Formats: sequence, structure tokens, C-alpha cells
Amino acid sequence: MSYNSMKDLTEASSRVHFSGLHINMETQNTQIEQASTSMTGKPHKQPFVIAGVAGGASSGKKTVGDMIIDQLHDQRVVLVNQDSFYHSLTPEELSKVHDYNFDHPDAFDTEKLLSSMEMLKHGKSVDIPKYDFKTYKNSISRRVNPSDVIILEGILVFHDPRVRDMMNMKIFVDTDADVRLARRIRRDTGEKGREIGMVLDQYSKFVKPSFDNFILPTKKYADIIIPRGGDNHVAIDLIVQHIRTKLGQHDLCKIYPNLYVIHSTFQIRGMHTLIRDAQTTKHDFVFYSDRLIRLVVEHGLGHLPFTEKQVTTPTGSVYTGVDFCKRLCGVSVIRSGESMENALRACCKGIKIGKILIHREGDNGQQLIYEKLPQDISERHVLLLDPILGTGMPTHSTFPFLVHGNSAVQAIKLLLKKGVPEGNIIFLNLISAPQGVHVVCKEFPKIKIVTSEIETGLNQEFRVVPGMGEFGDRYFGTDDE
Repeated sequence: MSYNSMKDLTEASSRVHFSGLHINMETQNTQIEQASTSMTGKPHKQPFVIAGVAGGASSGKKTVGDMIIDQLHDQRVVLVNQDSFYHSLTPEELSKVHDYNFDHPDAFDTEKLLSSMEMLKHGKSVDIPKYDFKTYKNSISRRVNPSDVIILEGILVFHDPRVRDMMNMKIFVDTDADVRLARRIRRDTGEKGREIGMVLDQYSKFVKPSFDNFILPTKKYADIIIPRGGDNHVAIDLIVQHIRTKLGQHDLCKIYPNLYVIHSTFQIRGMHTLIRDAQTTKHDFVFYSDRLIRLVVEHGLGHLPFTEKQVTTPTGSVYTGVDFCKRLCGVSVIRSGESMENALRACCKGIKIGKILIHREGDNGQQLIYEKLPQDISERHVLLLDPILGTGMPTHSTFPFLVHGNSAVQAIKLLLKKGVPEGNIIFLNLISAPQGVHVVCKEFPKIKIVTSEIETGLNQEFRVVPGMGEFGDRYFGTDDE
């Protein structure tokens, strides 16, 4: 990277702010992916976009944005100011600049703002204009690279519904009018050399009417309202915590709140690497599969209801904890699901485990061959076990030999038929194809899915990729070889 490029990238500016600087940002961006997904050359991951920080002039919007950026120092963050998209004034408007309302929606080039945000959202670099308040023109621009978090800050960023629809979080900074006016007087008289009379005249003529007519009405669109702006450290901390949570989620988790992907670590990635390797021995495949299954089971158990319980410790102290849910059982989808039974028994002593066998061959689709379930299953929470959620195709699938997802749908329908409430079912698997997730989550929105990784998808033969082959054959040693 040349000196000028580096200088342009790091130069301090009130219009565009970078955090977590990478030397080769465009190259780096193509390599960033969710920690819980497979490394298979996937397209650019969409950023988490905060297109709010709206509020009146001098309310502290930029301060809030800067505080969020400071706390997200280990992420790539770009702050785009709506002021960058002011229209350049015509000669006629320049001659009457003191009568020009910069707080009116028509003062902004919203179409340019929309196109710029769309490009950033889809992982493309964009030239953001830099408005010169001395000449009142957009004479130069600044190259902005795609980032993990995009913050759009401005008085009217909630005004246009098209801009609002791009936002994942909308924040309104609510500051008292007297405080905003005092800040404006101090800024305009100190930094811009204006007389206090001129500042007050502009405030009463344009700023306050525009706030009442255009800015304040957009407060109803906010997801979060921050009183006192940058002085509200609790609100800033909660916002940053939410952003970090979303950044760590797979994109599907943002669509389906009932999908949970366990937090990925190098240990988990290493175990996935081993069980996905076609050259891994059966012994190692079983060993590392069991470790991963145990993690998935433990995570799934964490979604069961609990009751508060107090116990007395050996020191005589009282400890307030929780009591495990006792009315639960496991149900394995034969045959691959049986590989998960040992981990469940290791976590839940004496747990009852039912079995379901669904035929996966033939020209007539699937049929239930065998089921043995606890008689009181309708009164229990059910952990449904199947290591792979694949196609999720409907039961009339013309590909009955590749229907892991279909087996899950059939099994879930059977459980519902037996009287199990949908919200009492937790489906545990090692890997999930997006197609299967879509089918199960849409058809059964109250069921929780817990998995260790989301796959890239399905290949032309409708097999999960990158996948790990026929799990049951590799685990039980019955593969053709």
C-alpha cells in the first residue's frame, strides 16, 4: 500500500471513522467469515449495519457513534455521516445561503446515500463525498472499504423508509433542547466564528422547526432511545454487547431466533477438521465425534427450563442455584441418531431414550417403519437426536436416499402427533445445511435447533457440503470399504 493510500485511510475525519485498521482491507475482507461456518470460499458476509444514530443537531450523535467504535476496537467499523450527502448549492442558493435550510430532508442527496450504503452492505468499496461547509460543495470524496459494522449518523437518517429498512438497529439520541442549543451556540461561536445573534436567528428560523416537523417524529422508529447521549454509559455498553452477539452469530441465526450455533473455538474447528477428513480412521472419527456430540448435548440442555433452588454447602453457607429439568427424554432417529445416545446418557443419568426408524429408500418416498417412545412423552421435554440436518425436503421428495432433514421433519410430526408441545422439542445435530434449517424452522417455529456448524449447502447430488460423508457408516464402521 502506498504512503498516500495509508494517509487517506488513517487521516482523522469527522465524516468517516475507521476502527480495527487492516493494512489490506479489501483482501482481508474476503477472508473474514463467521467462526461457526465452514471455510469454503463463501461470498462476502454482510455486515451488521447500525443505520441509526439519529437525533437533533448537537444531541451527541457523533459522540455516541465514537464511543461505540472505541469499544469495538477489535472489529472493523466505519462511521458514515449523513452530512457528507448534502447537495452542492447552486449559485442562486449560494447567494442566499443564510436562508438555506440545512435541516430539511430535501437538503440531502438521499439517492446517493442509499447507493453508497447498499455497496458497503454488499461488501464493495465506495467513494463517500466530503462536504465542504466553506464552499458548500462536494468537491472531494473519500474511499471507504467494507467493514464488519457500519454506523450511519445524522439528524434525518430515520426519515426515508428505504434507509430505515437497511438498518439492523435504530438508535435515537434524546437530549434536552436547552442542552442542544447551548452546545450549538458554543460550537458555532467558538469554531465557526459566528455571532450569537446569527446563531439564535438560524435556530429559531430553521433548526427548531425542522426538529419538531421532521426529526422528532422519527423517534417512534427507534429500537433504542438513549437519554443524555454520550453520558449514558450503560446504554452504550448494552448496545456494544448486542452488536458483539450479532457479529458472532451465523447469518441464519439472525433470521431464525430458534436456531442456536455453539460458539466456535480452535478446539471445535480442529475436531471438525478431523471428522471431515476422509482419511481419518474410524477410531479417531468416533472419538472426536463423541467429543463434539457431548458439547452439542450440553448446549442443548442449557435451553431446558429450570427452577431456583437453595442448598446448604459444607461450610454451612446457603447457595442459591437452579434445579435441573427432570421431565425429559431423548429420541434418536435410527441409525445415525443412536451415535448421540451415549453423550446424552453421560449428561443425564437414567434418561429414557426412545427410537424412531424412517425408511429412506424406494420410489414412494418415506414411511415410518418403527417407533418406540415413552408412554408419557407428551408430558416431557424431548431432545431429538440426528447428527445431520440435510435437505429438509418435503415428504414427497424424489430423493429419498438423501433425506436427513426430511427424517427430522417426519420425526417431529410424529412427536407432535403423540401430543408433545412444539416448544418442548429441542433438535440436536452436529452439522446443518441451510436448506434443512429453512424447512424445519419455517414449519416448526417453536422448536429449537442446536448445532455445532452450519454447512455451505447441498451439491448437485443433494449431499451436504463440505459435509463428512455418511455419518452412520463412518461411526459404526459399516462403510462399503
